[in-house]
Amino acid sequence: MITINVKKGTDDVVNYIKISGHAEYADEGFDIVCASVSCISITTVNALISIDEGCLVYSEADGLLEIGIMKHNEVIDKLINNMLLMLENLSHDYKEYIKFK
Repeated sequence: MITINVKKGTDDVVNYIKISGHAEYADEGFDIVCASVSCISITTVNALISIDEGCLVYSEADGLLEIGIMKHNEVIDKLINNMLLMLENLSHDYKEYIKFK
């Protein structure tokens, strides 16, 4: 199962996201759930880096992506919230494979 942890500051702004695990929806290379989560999250990270390289720090490994949001502005926060909305929508369709904490 893929687990998504989101931490917000006192101002209700997202400061940290951790996406971990494997969906195990299908065999490796055919897992559309895992591929969707990866595509959504990595596309967002790449977009944020192209806007402002210092707006986040991230690390990735097999089955793990951690994102620390270091700067906030309207565009950065909208992209982060859009990513989370897409992941939430995906989790509604694949409840057995994606969980928000």
